[in-house]
Amino acid sequence: MRIFFTGGSGKAGKHVAPYLAAQGHQVTNADLVPLGHPGVADLRVDLTDAGETYSALAGLATFEELDLPEKPSYDAVVHFAAVPAILLRSDATTYLTNVLSTYHVLEAATRLGVRKIVFASSETTYGICFAQGERRPLYLPVDEEHPTVPEDSYAMSKVAGEVTARSFHARTGADIYGLRINNVIEPHEYAELFPPFLADPSLRRRNLFAYIDTRDLGQMVQRCLETDGLGYEVFNVANADMSVAATTGEIRDRFYDDVPVRREMGRDETFYAIDKARDLLGFAPQHSWRDVLPA
Repeated sequence: MRIFFTGGSGKAGKHVAPYLAAQGHQVTNADLVPLGHPGVADLRVDLTDAGETYSALAGLATFEELDLPEKPSYDAVVHFAAVPAILLRSDATTYLTNVLSTYHVLEAATRLGVRKIVFASSETTYGICFAQGERRPLYLPVDEEHPTVPEDSYAMSKVAGEVTARSFHARTGADIYGLRINNVIEPHEYAELFPPFLADPSLRRRNLFAYIDTRDLGQMVQRCLETDGLGYEVFNVANADMSVAATTGEIRDRFYDDVPVRREMGRDETFYAIDKARDLLGFAPQHSWRDVLPA
């Protein structure tokens, strides 16, 4: 597939864009800074500018495409570009940048006839991660039916992105899949970040004690690209186990003692339910901090 990938130079994108290229896709990284990966074409694009976004999606990706009989179109868009958290820019700028860029990407892609769009939403939409003070889920495990009522500008922008994506699906019928991505972890970060999590699980309560390995995130995007006909859907994206050494029962007793549990859970199962991604996409995360560190 010829893929227009926004935000390929970010923490998640710099792993996922090359992963897709390694699967045989032709990937264009649309970002404000280049990725510099030999298998990925770089294109500097300001996605908050509607004309620039449309022009980039309608244009060439490489000089080699000049030798083709006619200009190729993109088969899919993967939209990861965003201000990736609160406290990096002002709240207003975070919201404006994320909402506007998502609208521009969805509008340009659908007007140009792209029928497969995968976009990054966030775990923060459930209103727990960046809440002021303590917030707990309404039930466990947290699935995609859990209410999304955040208070922070970043999560608000992601909820707005989901609403916008659903509306573009209604307008066009394109397959548009939103990924509620949990805390993104690079392989080298297990040894750097996880020892304190194992000693004090409370450090992970805002992330629902979950995480997603960048390699498994790449697999998730690939599964979305390979699966057609779902229309508009959102999916939780996390690894199968928790990011702490304590068991599911121990975490539930300590942090969620009066939160309803809707089904039986495994000993180390993530509270960030990935059943839907498994059932509809065949998502099967392969990696774990347990492969690197002793539990």
